[in-house]
Amino acid sequence: MRQVYRDLAHAIRTTEPFEPFQPDVADPFACEMVAAMTVDAPGSEVLLETSRLLLRPWRVDEAVVQRELWTERDPRVPPHRRIDTDGHPTVAELADSIRTHKVWSNGLLAVERKASGDVIGYCGLVDSGRGAAGEPELAFELLRRVWCQGYATEASLAVLDWARSSGYERLWATVWDWNTASRRVLAKVGFTETERKEVDAVRGTTLFTTRRL
Repeated sequence: MRQVYRDLAHAIRTTEPFEPFQPDVADPFACEMVAAMTVDAPGSEVLLETSRLLLRPWRVDEAVVQRELWTERDPRVPPHRRIDTDGHPTVAELADSIRTHKVWSNGLLAVERKASGDVIGYCGLVDSGRGAAGEPELAFELLRRVWCQGYATEASLAVLDWARSSGYERLWATVWDWNTASRRVLAKVGFTETERKEVDAVRGTTLFTTRRL
């Protein structure tokens, strides 16, 4: 199980093919990374709504959607963020993650289509530590069958509105240089690319983008 959730701090990339985010159960940093979308009232949960979408906490039986996201990831994504040769993570392992990690209730929210009631991915904020204190990252990942319908942009705008109303002043987002779909989405919602980069000779270059609210 530890390997399934390893490398938390480097697992965030925004896409409509998105780079996966999974918490490392042994990593104390995970506790910091799920705090971005919590609310003040005890027991309260973030719930966002747009004309077509509902963004809300994940349910355990929706682990099959997360498994599908894992299977669809680009081969350039690091191997530990894709299904391994033994078939991990399994649906059961992902269900356990939803059950035990707050990131799936107060960080990366399930994106549900209101008309059909199906979950198509996730979108939300995580405190990655890459920006200054109080400057979390926007992250999203959607199933391939719903790409090019504006859902990533719509969900991201809802999260930006929530962040603005909650007092955040600036957000970050990181994206692979080859991920043109996500770069377009980020540009649509007002993120601009900075000079900061992380170069990986094998996987590509991570671009850092930012947006003031």
